[in-house]
Amino acid sequence: MRILFFGRGVISTQYAWAFEQAGHTVEFYVRKGRKETFGSTIELEMWDARKGKKLIQESWNVKLHEELLPDYDLIIASVNTEQLPEAAQFLSTAAGKTPILIFNNLWQDLKSSIAPLSMNNVVFGFPGAGGGIADNRLRGGFLKMIFLEKPRAGTEHTNQLVKDCFESAHFKISWVKDMQNWLWNHFAMNAAMETEVLKRGSFPALMNHRDSFANVGLNMREMIPVLKARGAKPDAISLLLTKIPPALLGILFNKVIFAKGSLPRLFVEYNNSKAGFAVLEVVREAKKLGIPLPRLTMAFGNTELHITKPSTP
Repeated sequence: MRILFFGRGVISTQYAWAFEQAGHTVEFYVRKGRKETFGSTIELEMWDARKGKKLIQESWNVKLHEELLPDYDLIIASVNTEQLPEAAQFLSTAAGKTPILIFNNLWQDLKSSIAPLSMNNVVFGFPGAGGGIADNRLRGGFLKMIFLEKPRAGTEHTNQLVKDCFESAHFKISWVKDMQNWLWNHFAMNAAMETEVLKRGSFPALMNHRDSFANVGLNMREMIPVLKARGAKPDAISLLLTKIPPALLGILFNKVIFAKGSLPRLFVEYNNSKAGFAVLEVVREAKKLGIPLPRLTMAFGNTELHITKPSTP
């Protein structure tokens, strides 16, 4: 299968490597000027957890394009949430009828988030991976599981294509019945964590402060009315974060879920992205709904982020 990854970010790079190992042809679309900046190789230091726990260390040759060429079997777009509208606009004219997997977090409703792309040509999924890239060196890793929405009317062929692609590379698919609800809950969880990152200064600092996850639970409690007001139903993770007493939640996350040396913890510690966009989006929505979010709002103190007038959907 010939697969184009939209952008050469940490998620795209790791799955592209895995697909190439499975025999697929993988290429990347990057913005003008990035081909020279990125170069033709990237240094990999990533954990492959599809079968056990294997550290991959290599200099990987990549093929980059600054124009979107025809004749791909699948396009996978995994971009920063704030970049998705621009990416969708570009793909709506450049991708033709090539099936597209949107493989990242979303806060808007699915249809408007990818406009003017057709919902019939797009399926939504979410990676089980993390990490960061600095100085052309990727540090991160990926788990065996990825999340994919169950077929909607008209997307059966694309769902099957995506399923075949991931399973050929020995990934396991967790099928999501209501992807909209799943993504809203996951985005809120990210906002709860990013609120603490803004306070601590970095993702590694979040991991190394014992009160961080107790506060994540309190942040999530604050956001539940926002989720409910937009029609979302709190899922198992949201309920876990909000029903368990904060002190106990801190122990659970620090000692079990993000235990020292665990891959989920490493993925977060390697994350060098700028935090805050998820918090900003949730706070904007809360302001429109008239719901106070004092914990999230306070996190913007002494940062470069500003709460501006809500954007038009």
